[in-house]
Amino acid sequence: MSRIIFFLFLFFTYAFSLAPFRVLYAFSNILYYFFYYVYRYRRRVVRANLNLAFPEKDEQEISRISRAFYRHFCDIVVEGVKAFSMTPRESIDRYKILNPEILDRHFENKQSVIVVYGHFNNWEWGSLSGKLQLKHKPVAFYKPLSNKLIDDYIQRTRAKTGTELVSIIHTATTFTTHKNTPAIFVMVADQSPSKIAHAIWVKFLNQDTATLHGPEKYAIKHNIPVYYGKVIKISRGVYNAVLEPLMMDPSASSPGEITQLFMSSLEKQIVEKPEYWLWSHRRWKHKR
Repeated sequence: MSRIIFFLFLFFTYAFSLAPFRVLYAFSNILYYFFYYVYRYRRRVVRANLNLAFPEKDEQEISRISRAFYRHFCDIVVEGVKAFSMTPRESIDRYKILNPEILDRHFENKQSVIVVYGHFNNWEWGSLSGKLQLKHKPVAFYKPLSNKLIDDYIQRTRAKTGTELVSIIHTATTFTTHKNTPAIFVMVADQSPSKIAHAIWVKFLNQDTATLHGPEKYAIKHNIPVYYGKVIKISRGVYNAVLEPLMMDPSASSPGEITQLFMSSLEKQIVEKPEYWLWSHRRWKHKR
């Protein structure tokens, strides 16, 4: 069964590679209708999250944000598949890092950095164009897929662009093995933690929020500077990224400070453009 799923995956990946972006976004429009009106994918979860985050907004505004989120979510789905066939030129044109030079001093000092992202706008394309625009070696942590064939395929395609994909299981050893290589460790860290005992609690979108401890833990342990990856949507399928300093000397930070800085930066973007965050995950399933 896993082979059948893999070959179906390859078929759709190949089909998407042939289709221009205007065709992909036409398909995204169809997906939106299916997810929102027919399948009603996680609509209760989305509404519940929005009501918690924005108690001051009326039902009409919540509905507007919800529909806009599903449109954006479907764009992210097709963009994720298109990522397997994008050329280096397309990657840079559609995902441009505006201030890559901010990391040059770290590279010259043979110092690694951590860049923390949220599930905001497109968080996937950065792994395609990172090596093309930065001097550091990109190392991105991810949760392996259950289908080993698809998982291996994803690792190979990312390796071609210069990004090393590492299972979150090997996070600790990866920081150690790269200690002599100036690497940019990419961590998407706004999801709900599976091990609540290790969570760092912060105030986020009016909620007490359990947050992953990994970025802060390894930043302090290895004293690695931390940046926020601020992704800005310019138009459909075109994004800019800005690297914003969060903590240059983690060893001198107080407990929870780095995590709060990251989540506050993400919150600011969400408040400005709420439809671009991933509202379909159960962000507040854990209570303090």
